[in-house]
Amino acid sequence: MQTMAKAVPENDDAGSELVALRDDNAALRRELRTLRLQIGELERLADSDTLTPLLNRRAFLREVERGIARVARHGTPVAVMIADLDGLKAINDGAGHQAGDAALLHVGYALKAQVRALDVVARIGGDEFGLVLEDLDAEAAEAKAHGLAASIAAEPVDGQAVSISIGYTLVQPGDSIDSIIARADAAMYTRKRAQRSER
Repeated sequence: MQTMAKAVPENDDAGSELVALRDDNAALRRELRTLRLQIGELERLADSDTLTPLLNRRAFLREVERGIARVARHGTPVAVMIADLDGLKAINDGAGHQAGDAALLHVGYALKAQVRALDVVARIGGDEFGLVLEDLDAEAAEAKAHGLAASIAAEPVDGQAVSISIGYTLVQPGDSIDSIIARADAAMYTRKRAQRSER
């Protein structure tokens, strides 16, 4: 008796290839999602300060640049502040680096807690902090700087008095990042000298 070979439909190969392609596509989508999450985490780490819950200098400079673009595009005011923790070296020398770190953390948390979600607070150097605050004119910026300094001075850290000096400037049309930071920095040092003479 002669056996007949079973006919295989031509589309079986095409169907199995389609299933394999769908599986490969799904695997690639999962891998892409994982890579995007990893890239997002790396970007977050690249923008984060290593000690405080704040952004770092790199992210701060980017936000200043965005402030420049905002002023150029919309004409709405943007204030840039530089805050310096007074006497960090004395704290480190007198009470140790843990006390210095505690003071930096205290200032970082206090600054972040007292600005809006749309504002930016960053640690931009060892004892320096930078803020980018939207929709603040000169009068509001002055009041904000005074309020931030007063609230930090009112709360000692482990019995140690902590204070900051804050200078600010408003972003002007045609400003560069360097010119803004130079003005805010100069205003901060003016404030620091004035506070020393008041003591």
